[in-house]
Amino acid sequence: MGDQSLDEGDPTATQGSHRSGRSQTAGDAFSKASEMARDAGARAKRAASETASSMTDSVMGVLNEQLGTGAASASRLADAMRVAADDLSRENPLLAGAVRTFARNVDGYADRLENQTVEQLTQTASDYTRRQPALVFGLAAVAGFFAFRTFKNAQSISSPPIQPHDQNQSR
Repeated sequence: MGDQSLDEGDPTATQGSHRSGRSQTAGDAFSKASEMARDAGARAKRAASETASSMTDSVMGVLNEQLGTGAASASRLADAMRVAADDLSRENPLLAGAVRTFARNVDGYADRLENQTVEQLTQTASDYTRRQPALVFGLAAVAGFFAFRTFKNAQSISSPPIQPHDQNQSR
């Protein structure tokens, strides 16, 4: 009983119990806030993942449609090349044969493209790049060179050179 009376009369003992109660309450609040933040973060990640997945599916669907459209266009190009080859056959049979061969190749590519998805086409390109890296690098370099030349020429055509005024004409 003596200890109890000392605790009751001692103001620091009461403050200590209030402090431990406050720190317990603050700790509980912090834990709950942390848990809520983790849950909110997890929900946000899940929502972002679902949105990205649905957008990826939509984009892939559009790309697959465009792949089919491109294949159909390539088939029409091959048909036009065959018609051109028929017209050329009277004047230059050798050139007509080369155009027909090229038309067959284009038609074969179109048939293969028509039956593939974007994922399959990407995998095929990736496999080819692994098998023939030098060829792919060389083609990329050539394409880059032509793109550079095209852009450089387009800039020089779009902006005429600056020529100084002839002083005799201005007088």
